[in-house]
Amino acid sequence: MNYKNIFKIIGFLLMVLCFLELLCLAYCGRSGVLESSAARAFSISAMVSGFAALICFVFGGRNKRDLLRKEAIAVVGLGWIICSIFGAMPYMFCEPGLSPVDSFFESMSGFTTTGASVMADLSIYPKELLLWRSLTQWLGGMGILVLFVALLSSFRIGSRAIFLHESSAKEIGGVANRTGKIATKLWSLYLTVTVICFVGFKILGMSWYDAVCHTFSTVSTGGFSPHSESIAYFNSPAIETWTIVMMVACSINFILYAWLIRGRWDRWRDDEESKVFLIILMVATVVVGVNLSMFELEDSWLRSFRVAAFQVVALMSGTGFVTADFDAWPPLSNVLLMLLMICGGCAGSTSGGVKLSRWILFIKSIKAQVNAEFRPNLVTHLKLNGRPVSDALRIGTLFFVGLSGVTVLLATLTVTVLEPQMDFVSSISAVLATLFNIGPGLGTVGPTSNFSSLAPYTKLLLSFLMAVGRLEFYAIFVLFFPSLWKKY
Repeated sequence: MNYKNIFKIIGFLLMVLCFLELLCLAYCGRSGVLESSAARAFSISAMVSGFAALICFVFGGRNKRDLLRKEAIAVVGLGWIICSIFGAMPYMFCEPGLSPVDSFFESMSGFTTTGASVMADLSIYPKELLLWRSLTQWLGGMGILVLFVALLSSFRIGSRAIFLHESSAKEIGGVANRTGKIATKLWSLYLTVTVICFVGFKILGMSWYDAVCHTFSTVSTGGFSPHSESIAYFNSPAIETWTIVMMVACSINFILYAWLIRGRWDRWRDDEESKVFLIILMVATVVVGVNLSMFELEDSWLRSFRVAAFQVVALMSGTGFVTADFDAWPPLSNVLLMLLMICGGCAGSTSGGVKLSRWILFIKSIKAQVNAEFRPNLVTHLKLNGRPVSDALRIGTLFFVGLSGVTVLLATLTVTVLEPQMDFVSSISAVLATLFNIGPGLGTVGPTSNFSSLAPYTKLLLSFLMAVGRLEFYAIFVLFFPSLWKKY
């Protein structure tokens, strides 16, 4: 294990955090108690992050050897955890401050684009801190480590290995010799979509501050809002519609946009995942809208379909914005929304969940296995997007889905033990909302509540699940099995 390279890369990540904390400090240009506490908080945070980065650089030395695969996995797993630890400092030092556990939970929720929160009344917190919340989501949306690869790929310190283990990009095909270019392309597209989203919000009447915060949270499908009411604060059909458009756009594989720029419409035509994604959104919206209309929970059928469309997209994309208390909706709608949380968006996007490409391949694998039982002489070749699927990818997909199920089961049982007062729906929705990076759940952790009432150990467990879901299990779990490192 080459610890020097690991220290060097962690140092670069901490320098990025230090720079962003200094940006928030620069925003603290007003007077008053809250503003001065925010300025003090970001000053301390920037100094600590910068000092820690310098220490990492000292230990990293001048070693230029390329990273091994095991070292890249360690960097990815440790990178997110360390960034969340140092990113928690502004929450602790601001007034009113959060406890260390709550600060870590909020920071991890930001960097993993989960959107779960322990901050109840957001109006009592400094605007600078709420901007920091949204900024961490934007940075985590395409992945801190993909940004690192995009900026430093020319330095040859294991960029390809890091890129392939960062969940925002590791499912994109054909990256063998073009890692740096693809990482740069992804972030260029990400920046472009960010600008488009911001311009749309500004045209529709948001203030500069609201437009920036909601752009960061929408493009990253994170869901943090500077208002406790979330998007419902604006009560604007136009803003809700634009938010839906951007949530859908950011839940589709970003590489498809690169092909679109090059005029390759055939890539869109052949992409099964995006088609299934859009079909599910439309069908789910109709089902939920009809269900709400039948129970007359909204003022009109038009209002029913308006909130149905928004919440279906918000939860399936993993954004978690809220315009209605969907916890009070009929059981059919609640069950459907929970299933959408698990499904998630498309691979290569900023969305959460298992990802539809895995579910498509999972269903095709089951179908092929059933056919093999009844027609043993039939040779079946699985295809995804018109291209053959290797046995390794098929087995890996089956393993991932199985591991997701086991993790949900064990985590739900653990939450039930740690929180005996919570009902089962609240427990399992808390696990689903954090593991699949959704944000709000149902019941105790529903859209009108938050995670502040949970015990510290439960918050730490859910924070761990956020990291596991964001890095899709492997990069985190391997940290607990050092014996596996010898195989890489």
